[in-house]
Amino acid sequence: MKIGIVCPYSWDVPGGVQFHIRDLAEHLIGLGHEVSVLAPADDDTPLPPFVVPAGRAVPVPYNGSVARLNFGFLSAARVRRWLHEGTFDVIHIHEPTTPSLGLLTCWAAQGPIVATFHTSNPRSRVMLAAYPILQPALEKISARIAVSEYARRTLVEHLGGDAVVIPNGVDVGFFDKAEPKAEWQGQTLGFIGRIDEPRKGLPVLMKALPAILAARPDARLLVAGRGDEEEAVATLPPGMRSRVEFLGMVSDEDKARLLRSVDVYVAPNTGGESFGIILVEAMSAGAAVLASDLDAFAQVLDQGAAGELFANEDADALAEAAIRLLGDPERRDELRVRGSAHVRRFDWSTVAADILAVYETVTDGAASVATDERSGVGLRARFGLTRE
Repeated sequence: MKIGIVCPYSWDVPGGVQFHIRDLAEHLIGLGHEVSVLAPADDDTPLPPFVVPAGRAVPVPYNGSVARLNFGFLSAARVRRWLHEGTFDVIHIHEPTTPSLGLLTCWAAQGPIVATFHTSNPRSRVMLAAYPILQPALEKISARIAVSEYARRTLVEHLGGDAVVIPNGVDVGFFDKAEPKAEWQGQTLGFIGRIDEPRKGLPVLMKALPAILAARPDARLLVAGRGDEEEAVATLPPGMRSRVEFLGMVSDEDKARLLRSVDVYVAPNTGGESFGIILVEAMSAGAAVLASDLDAFAQVLDQGAAGELFANEDADALAEAAIRLLGDPERRDELRVRGSAHVRRFDWSTVAADILAVYETVTDGAASVATDERSGVGLRARFGLTRE
């Protein structure tokens, strides 16, 4: 099958949607499909062979974060050229409502279109206001996928219609087989995310850290991600700042090793999450997970059976749970076992098969419509015009 996938966000700025698209494309290629990904990127950006650059992206505030999007005449021309040269059997657009390549592709494309909605934002006035503009493009979509029940709910409440829920995928084996790193082991908490993005929750974790270190003096916090490191520890007492180790941006391999090494992975995110891919990666690596009780996180953690939850933005509750887990290796082992079993449903072998089933449904439907239109019989039957 020839599959065209559209990424809305800049390829060279790491993010969950980009990783999802990359891993999906690589898995589909591994199964023998022909895949091309169109993504915002400068022409000189190093890209995998299956990614086609659509020009430079610009930063735009979006869903409590800053997304790098691509929208304009040059982008529209590149979309049309990509579609013309690709002759795809199916086009898979991610986040078609963002002002980026997905929306441009919806306007320009013909044939079967599948759309995946990643965003969970139940009070988006912008999406409600933009609906009249989006409607003609959205009506061309043949099938809709939501990565979680909360992303599906956002779609239903703002745009109408419905979607099948297919979660984000993870290469479980990649994380499960990672080798721990000795210097990252021993009473360690882990955090991965953008340091200076408040909704990722590092300030909540920093507020909890003094209580954690008072109870567990040997504990350390390992932080991977970009941002202002000095500002991140500014609220900590000077004597405790050495207990926080900043690793900067890490490779996929080191991310897996970090998750494999820490005693507890902490996800203190405060909102704007529709899924929680980092939780799945942490469980895949065998980490005991402690996360804020966002609806999306609770769903990924099987309502607390596969990882512990604390009250969102409650630093005291976070500290209490972290202290308890650091001092209870049996509980950590229990969470690892449950998490490792639970995470199998998110493996790409399962997720990609579900996505391929959607592709096959819309392409079979398009072929059926084409046959009907050539014969005229099926078309008349669908509209009640069959002669007796």
